[in-house]
Amino acid sequence: MIKLHICAVGKLKEAFWRDAVEEYRKRIRKYGSLTVTEVGEAPDNGPSHANAQKSAEAEQILKKCKGYTVLLDLAGKSLTSEEFAEILQDKSVNGVSEFTFIIGGSRGVSETVRNSADLVVSFGRVTYPHQLMRVILAEQLYRALTILHHTGYHK
Repeated sequence: MIKLHICAVGKLKEAFWRDAVEEYRKRIRKYGSLTVTEVGEAPDNGPSHANAQKSAEAEQILKKCKGYTVLLDLAGKSLTSEEFAEILQDKSVNGVSEFTFIIGGSRGVSETVRNSADLVVSFGRVTYPHQLMRVILAEQLYRALTILHHTGYHK
């Protein structure tokens, strides 16, 4: 059974975001599990402190990573939903049963996090609010699992 983890900087404040992620978490139960871990966002002390803030967040993020680690980043590799599913399948066939997907804070992530990721992917060149990105990622994980199990969700 596949174990999926989302490690995200910051909290989902609005109930509708939490409800949307929960809906996909419930759907994923048919194929595996999805957990979401929120790490604290470092205080914004201005641009001159951005690296220190990202380093503080990096420590928390790296402690939560399990298995194959995927960082979501604008500069990452663009994938179709099918290609995203293929990565899960290829890694699973080779013995990987846990995946961690990292969503950084509003300032991005440190080079330490970027360099520790097994893969860096982009869900497009536009910027999404971090709360919405969590919903988009949960939906794409569900979509990938339905592609792999040949259900009718992905048409």
